[in-house]
Formats: sequence, structure tokens, C-alpha cells
Amino acid sequence: MFALTNRPGAVLAAAAALGLLVSGCAGSGPDAATAPPAPRPAPPPPEPPPPAPEDVGANELGDVPVLMYHRITSEPSGVYERTPEDFRAELQRLADEDYVPVTATEFATGDIDIPAGKHPVVLTFDDGATSQFQVDGAGNPLPGTAVPILLDVAERNPGFAPKATFYVFDPPFEEPTGQRSLTWLHEHGFEIGNHTVGHPNLGQVPAEEAQQEIAGMHRIIREAVPQAQVRSLALPLGVHPEDEQLAAAGSADGVDYRYDSVMLVGSNPSSSPHAADFDPLNVPRIRSQGPEGEDADYGSTAWLDSLAADPGGRYTSDGDPDRISAPQDAPPESPGADVHRY
Repeated sequence: MFALTNRPGAVLAAAAALGLLVSGCAGSGPDAATAPPAPRPAPPPPEPPPPAPEDVGANELGDVPVLMYHRITSEPSGVYERTPEDFRAELQRLADEDYVPVTATEFATGDIDIPAGKHPVVLTFDDGATSQFQVDGAGNPLPGTAVPILLDVAERNPGFAPKATFYVFDPPFEEPTGQRSLTWLHEHGFEIGNHTVGHPNLGQVPAEEAQQEIAGMHRIIREAVPQAQVRSLALPLGVHPEDEQLAAAGSADGVDYRYDSVMLVGSNPSSSPHAADFDPLNVPRIRSQGPEGEDADYGSTAWLDSLAADPGGRYTSDGDPDRISAPQDAPPESPGADVHRY
């Protein structure tokens, strides 16, 4: 035990020692002065500005290939069908020649955001054929169909976006309601377009029936995928209704539709969406075809050869989605377009 004392000096010494002890404990407790915070990491450097348009030969008033596919089959029976090997080879050619896929709506609205020096291409598929796409029992694309081939080419070629627009009629991909197929496509960045309910010649049916065909398929797509925005129509056989405007806007059975683009069958590249002669109600497409066969001069191989031989005439991006660039001798722009010419 400690001995008690009444000596003043001893009491003062003990008090001083106790004060030092308390002070030392406080220095390591929660009330101690906190250390200065660690410095925040430096923000990432800003993206470098795109190169000058003239350095990449930018021409955003140039032509754009809108390619049209139907069936992908190992035994083609006509010019509208391609083998899986031919399809893969054409995609690889596009990647090698610096094309970047965009959807039909991105193209038609001028929302083309691709790197400088690259060229947009629109991949479109008509009819909703099972050789284009099917979902297997596990919910994955069926091997050998067009979609997994496109995904594989995109994976092997960074920058080649796996984008396409699928124009479907009823039932999509032979699936009642099309819910599984269309949902998968939408969730993986593909666009779903309208190809009418029953694929009629719209020029040979009354206006009311034409609207029913278009509005009916619009409803089927939206019921299968409520979050999908249906903004493009591919005309069956490339034929408009007698009143051409009904292809772009109309209504039937309580369903209204309004489209940014209407696709033809066509046989040549499309004008730029910024060009004065661009008509969103009449967008020409190029049938995917090899160098031989009926009308091969108007097929994709011939037109890609032609565009490669005249690179200044095709659409080349300046890398800035907020600017439209073109050389001085490029075609005239659409009214209201603010074009930087060099």
C-alpha cells in the first residue's frame, strides 16, 4: 500500500506526475488531434481533342452503305441469302476497311459517334429469320446464326461495334410473341425495327389496312419489349403505301406510330443524313451479295469496292459528334446544318 503523507512537496510532485500520465494517454485516444487527410488522387487527364478534320480527310457529307441481309444459310437458294462464311468475311472486310456499325436510327438522326477517320455502316436484317437469331434453352444466341458471328467478329476487332437493326414481322424469329428473342436483342444493344405484321405489298392495300399492318407490328414489338423504342420501318418489298407519309406516321386500333426512317430495298449507298438530298422516308439499302450472280453490280461487294476506290466520296468521321465537317467540294448540306468546311 502507498503511505499517506501530508508533505506539500510530495503532493505537488504526485499531481505533476499524474498530469503527465493523463496527458500521455489523451495523446493516443479519440480526442487526439487527427492526422491530415490523405491527398485526393489526381483526376484523370482530359481526353485529347480530336484531330483536325483535314488531317483525317473527314467528310461527313459522304455516302454511307446501308447493308441488307435476309437469311444466313449453308445452302443459299437465291441472291438474298448468304452463307455463314460469306457473312463473316464481309464483316471482317468492313472491320479491315475501318467501318464502324451504327443502328438505323443513329444513322438517320445523324447521331453518329464514331472515332475520327472511321466510316459508319448500317447492318440491317429483314424478316426476323431464325438463321439470323435464335435464343437457345439457356438463353444464349444459337451458334451459327448471324448474331453470334457478328459478336465474334466484334470481339476480334476492337472498335467494330456489334450493332445492327432487325426488322421483324409476326412471329419474330418464329417465336410466339417474340418476347425472349426481342428482349435479348434489346438488352444487348441491338435495335428492333418494324417490318409489318404479315409482309404485304403496302402499295396494293387500302390506306386503313396499311396502317393496321404497321401499327399492329408496332404493338407486338412494344408488348414483347415495353422499354424498346420502335423508330424505324423497313418496307416489305421496298414498296410504300399509296400515301407515302403513312409509312412514317399513322395510327390504327389505338396504336400510334411515328418513325425517323423508312428503309427501301434499294441498290446503292445512302446519302449522309446531313446532306441536302437525304430523304429519311426513302433510305436506299444495298443487298449483301458476292461478286457474282444476278445484279451483282448492285450488291455489297461491288459497292464496297466502289467506295474503297473513291475514299473521298464516303462518309468519314471527324471524331467530334457535335461538329459536322466536310471538304469545300463536298455535296451541299441540308438546310440548317452547320457544316465546318475546310
